[in-house]
Amino acid sequence: MTQILDDKLQGLRSHIDEIAKDLHDLTVDIGHQELRQTVSELRNRINEPFMFVIVGEVKAGKSSFVNALLSTGKEVCKVAPQPMTDTIQQVIWGETEQVISINPYLKKITHPVEILKEIAIVDTPGTNTIVEHHQEITERFIPSSDLIVFVFEAKNPYRQSAWEFFDFINTEWRRKVIFVLQQKDLMAPDELPVNVQGVVQHAQKKGIEAPIVFAVSAKLEQEGNEQASGFLPLREYIRENITGGKAPALKLTNNISTCRNLNERIGKGIADRLRQLKADQQFRQEVTETLVKQEAKSLRQVEMLVENLLSGYDRITLTTEEELVEGLGFFSLLKRTIAGIFSKKASAQEWLEALAKDLDQQLHLELQNKLNDNVADLADSIQQMAKMIDLKIHKSETILRNNHEIFSDIADRRATVMGDLQETFTKFLNRPENFSADQLFPDKKPASGSIATGSGLAVVGVILAAVTKLAVFDVTGGVLTAVGVLFAGFTSAAKKRKIVEGYQTEITKGRGLLQEELSGKLRTYVTGIKTKIDANFEDFDAMLEKEEAQVAKLEERQGGIEGRLAIVERDLE
Repeated sequence: MTQILDDKLQGLRSHIDEIAKDLHDLTVDIGHQELRQTVSELRNRINEPFMFVIVGEVKAGKSSFVNALLSTGKEVCKVAPQPMTDTIQQVIWGETEQVISINPYLKKITHPVEILKEIAIVDTPGTNTIVEHHQEITERFIPSSDLIVFVFEAKNPYRQSAWEFFDFINTEWRRKVIFVLQQKDLMAPDELPVNVQGVVQHAQKKGIEAPIVFAVSAKLEQEGNEQASGFLPLREYIRENITGGKAPALKLTNNISTCRNLNERIGKGIADRLRQLKADQQFRQEVTETLVKQEAKSLRQVEMLVENLLSGYDRITLTTEEELVEGLGFFSLLKRTIAGIFSKKASAQEWLEALAKDLDQQLHLELQNKLNDNVADLADSIQQMAKMIDLKIHKSETILRNNHEIFSDIADRRATVMGDLQETFTKFLNRPENFSADQLFPDKKPASGSIATGSGLAVVGVILAAVTKLAVFDVTGGVLTAVGVLFAGFTSAAKKRKIVEGYQTEITKGRGLLQEELSGKLRTYVTGIKTKIDANFEDFDAMLEKEEAQVAKLEERQGGIEGRLAIVERDLE
């Protein structure tokens, strides 16, 4: 049966090692050095014995406690009058006594002590001294520890630095903790229970439901006074809960817990990235919808402008047509013919010339007034399109910040893209050439002089005035020329019907051309501005596409690890 259990535990240990390897690969891919180092240390210790990590303040008696616990009669961990704060001491089983220096802050001590075949002990520096080396302790030992033994000086177990370190361990790693009040021999018998209860209450306030507290004296233990030293109940706790064959399974449980802790951290980071991605995608969707909506609004303004111009065109040309028909009537022409012979009154030809000139003046005046009334509204609509996008860019939501626990580099990259987008779009708005309409009039380049004196978005009104004016007066100029030629060809009453029909044809043709030219050019201009605005998001869109693919892969891998951990945990139970 023992062999069967050992084989099962070995198989589960191999599974956990495989999961830890995949977790390590994930930390490498996300580029997080601290997590990578932590998982690497965990993998290195999966096959090591159950690990006790001893923490506490300087001179709390940690090294003396370890020596008494091992009960070798020797000073396994050095004890000195001055604080031994510069070294982490890892005590493990070995056939011979040996001290191996790993680095300036870590040494391994081997001893042929029977209990060390089931447990390993790590004696750490004081929590109130070399704070800069806490990272060394944390990365190498706390995450892969199986039991944290918090050693307090019995007469004062309330020092802030020790409890702050406890908060870190309890919050970050959720390790199993027991509390030891060392040097109880220095306290009066009636005072010790007060401090023991004080530690219990302190730990309960910090979320430990049933704190386990031992009061011991390493001095009494090493003097052979086992009954008074307090080590008997501590050893009994270790024997009942850890040693005696339980340690391997407990260690596997702790390894699963540590892997899950690390994987959950990564999962929370991925969730933050996903929230940022969703916010950015929503922002991009809102930009697209705003552009579409504002483009439609501007195009409606274009149609209104064209309709108003055409209504003015129709009114003036219809009035002229009515006057033409009336003036070409039999009696009207007869009067003009007789008048041309016997008086100085205008002849029919002169009258037609005057009618054409009057049409020219009224048409130009009417259309110019219509343009002045409507161009400003269209310009405002186009400017509003750009301003709304600019506002959205500056109000985009930032969830993933550059101090993110895991993905600060991704946050920095996003911040760079967003910063570039803001800067690029500001420059875009301030450059008048971005709002020119030269492509609509390649031979004439309207308002080039006016653009030179304008600035960015402000030139839209100037551009539109130029575009509409050129389009309108090019068309109407052609109409008026054709009408003038038509009127000049009038030589007899027999041609009056042809004159009227010719006038109607030219006016109708001019109307269609005016509508097509003006509507087409303005619609092209509006859509062109929208396209130019949207082009500013090219890098942002590339970032979104890349981020969406990366987040999906990370989610899949992180979720897969979580699922496999759940299976191993179930098998272990």
